[in-house]
Amino acid sequence: MSLNDPQWGKRNRTGPPDLEEIWRNVNRRLNAIFGRKEPEGGDGGPPPTKPSFPIGGAGMLGALIVVIWLASGFYIVDEGRRGVVTRFGKYTETTTPGPRWHLPFPIEAVEVVDFSQVKTVEIGYRNGNPRNKIAKESLFLTDDENIIDIQFAVQYNLKSAADYSFNARKPDDVVAQVAQTAMSEVAGHSQMDFALYEGRAQIATETEKLMQAMLDRYGTGIYVQKVTLQNALPPDQVAAAFDDAVKAKQDRERQKNEGQAYANDVVPRARGQASRLLQEADGYNASVTQRADGDASRFRQILVEYAKAPAVTRQRLYIDMMQSVLGNSSKVLIDQKNGNNLLYLPLDQLLKQGAAGAAVAADVARPAPPETAVTVDPRTRELSRNREAGAGR
Repeated sequence: MSLNDPQWGKRNRTGPPDLEEIWRNVNRRLNAIFGRKEPEGGDGGPPPTKPSFPIGGAGMLGALIVVIWLASGFYIVDEGRRGVVTRFGKYTETTTPGPRWHLPFPIEAVEVVDFSQVKTVEIGYRNGNPRNKIAKESLFLTDDENIIDIQFAVQYNLKSAADYSFNARKPDDVVAQVAQTAMSEVAGHSQMDFALYEGRAQIATETEKLMQAMLDRYGTGIYVQKVTLQNALPPDQVAAAFDDAVKAKQDRERQKNEGQAYANDVVPRARGQASRLLQEADGYNASVTQRADGDASRFRQILVEYAKAPAVTRQRLYIDMMQSVLGNSSKVLIDQKNGNNLLYLPLDQLLKQGAAGAAVAADVARPAPPETAVTVDPRTRELSRNREAGAGR
């Protein structure tokens, strides 16, 4: 190739490449691919400058830009998320997980919203520690005009991606304000003691229902999963006085329980004793009545026998009476004939000694000695001698 060749300067220049030359090269390759012949000039020079396709370099560049613009509309929605598609700022549809496509910007736009994440809003404290107290959020007025310090947490997620994207600008702030309003209403209809002790679960449930109703009315697309009460205490300024009141109530309940326990012990016992006395009285009544009936029957039988033999019956009644009287009394025998009143026979003592000796003899296994010395009272011996002398006469 000589230096006079007009194409030499174009091929060996150091500037940027010519777009028309690039386009001609592209057309040449496309013609080779599709089997078309490239026309040649009359003098064997380069091909004519008119391209084989009607599209120029600017058109090809525009087509490439259009392809890239259309490809920018592809997006992927992960599991647990939803895509909110808007067209010129107006809601169009909500897409489910998977690969999706929308008209590229600025015609349509998409916002991917997380449905699976459970968010927590803390009321009255921060960072999960109730000690980090915020008094302006945790103080509520009860129905009995007392102030109570309630710290609670609200857990929520989403149930409508469109409502959440368009109707809730700051979801956490909305949930916090709705939670405070709902808790104020529920606490305002409750007594302080009820809120502090047995009513905590009920207050949390009622607050959850009221919050959900308010959020649905506002169209926020938020679903309240749970309301958890962390603390329900009196304010710090009156905590000491409140503790004293609680101790007094506990003492009162303890004394009431002790009194009730004492009553439960004494009353049944008294009722049992009363029932026993009534039964004993009934038994005594029956016994006396039956004894009287028996005495009356016996008297009638004796009367019949007395009519038959009055002397014998009278003597028999006298003997029975003397037996019943003398059988239960101590007896002393005195010899009046000899005029000696100091001589007597203690029969009761002798009978007791005889009974005691029989009991001892029965308890001892081995036999008694053959000779047993018996000590006789001198006065008893003298009385026996007098009786023997009287009998000899």
